[in-house]
Formats: sequence, C-alpha cells, structure tokens
Amino acid sequence: MKKTILLLSIILYPFLIFGQNNNWDVYIAQYEKGPGSVTLNMDLINRAPIVELPYILITGVKTKQCDPNGFPIQTELNNLYKISDSIILMVNRFTKAEVAGSFTYQCERLDYIYVKDTVSLRNKLATAYEKLFPDYISYIKFRIDKEWKAYKEFLYPNEETIEYMSNQKVINQLVEGGDDLNKSRQVDHWIYFQAKQDRDKFIKYVEENSFKIERENYLKGEKLPYQLRISRTDKVDLASITKVTLQLKKEAIKLLGEYDGWETFIVKK
Repeated sequence: MKKTILLLSIILYPFLIFGQNNNWDVYIAQYEKGPGSVTLNMDLINRAPIVELPYILITGVKTKQCDPNGFPIQTELNNLYKISDSIILMVNRFTKAEVAGSFTYQCERLDYIYVKDTVSLRNKLATAYEKLFPDYISYIKFRIDKEWKAYKEFLYPNEETIEYMSNQKVINQLVEGGDDLNKSRQVDHWIYFQAKQDRDKFIKYVEENSFKIERENYLKGEKLPYQLRISRTDKVDLASITKVTLQLKKEAIKLLGEYDGWETFIVKK
C-alpha cells in the first residue's frame, strides 16, 4: 500500500502494555483511501528479523465511531487501547510474541504482532473477541513473514518520514513554549565528518546557500571528529524546516558526513 507522509501534528498517544521499555513513535501518512496512523517500536529495526518469530498476526477491530478522516474519536480510541491490551496479553499467554506496531486506517485499528506459534491461536482469538468485545467486528489474519517485511517495508518509516518525525519533536517543544512557527529566526545545525577535506567541501556548499559558519571544531577520538556548526535565518514550521534539513542531510551523506540536528530559540506570537 503506497504511503505519503502528511504535514500534520504528530501526537504520541500513551501506550499501555506493549509501549513500556521500548522506543515507540507514531506518524501519519496518506494512503490510497485517505490518511492513516502508524504506531511502531522503532528499536525493532536493529533486531529484525527475529528468527524465532516467523509469523505475523494482524488483528484488531472496526471502530464504531470515527471522524471524516477515518480516525477513531477520543472516547472510542480509549476503548481500542483496552481491546488491544487484552488481546496482546492473551497472545503472550499462549506463545512467544513481539508487538511491532499498529495501523489505524479507515475506521479500523490493527495490531501487528510477530509470533512463534499459531497453533489454535486463531480460535482462541475469535473466542476472546466474541466473549470480551461482542459489539465489535474483529479482524484476524496470520501469514508467514520470516523476513519481517510487514515491519520493515510497511510499518517502518522511510528516511524522509523519519526526518519529519524528528523535526516534529523539536517543533512540539517550541509550540509548548508559545512559539509562532511562521516567524523566521536563526536556526543552528550540526554536521560531522570523517575528514577535514570533506568538511571543507561542505562548507563551500553551505556558503553558496547563504548559511553562516558558526564554528569548526575537532573532536579527538570520535568516529566523525570534524564538527561543523552552521546557521541561517529560516521559518521552523514542519514543511519549511524539513525541506532544509533533508537537503543538508543529503549533502552531508555525499561527503560521508552525518547531519546531527538543529535548534533555535522561541519566538513568541
């Protein structure tokens, strides 16, 4: 299913059972029939695929009340969390499992759970839904996914989406401080390189694009020791700042460098 990131405020909803001790994040994207929300454990990318969990269980319910975009209303969302937690607890009682994430789309919320064994699990799930949540239409699907494609190719965000997510976190902090995102201000960026000549080439690029060199530093013992701090006056709404950071990141990668983020100060409304 093709997806395109949406420039919307991203809210990380509270997670109950499966959100603890993991790096959970969320993004909203545009799919074939409208927007959808993906919640996932970002840390799993470093372990996927887990060989002993070769099956993917996709399960959840159709929501009763949702908004025009297909997202559950808040009261309904609370019920969906309870349903999800109950089902995940049950799955963990019968087999080793790892929750990869969830997908909310077109008035439906589905959990993606990798499991070791599927024996009798379908019947147990069907019975649990019927007994505990009889007012909801449930969805249960199993398939072999040894390579964890559902997680790596569907749930996990691409590089551009990750950049949006990272920038959104900084923007959320600015908004909490009463910032007017539409007002331009100085924005500082940090980039690191393996070699001085690569940093020098990057400096030429940023100067040609109206950036100011704030500081050059050498960090002895670091993998990327040649630090560069640059700045430019820009807007910091999500669309504007992401356009800047994506380009800086691409240019840094060309020179074996690493873009390491940005910061700015709050400009009140």
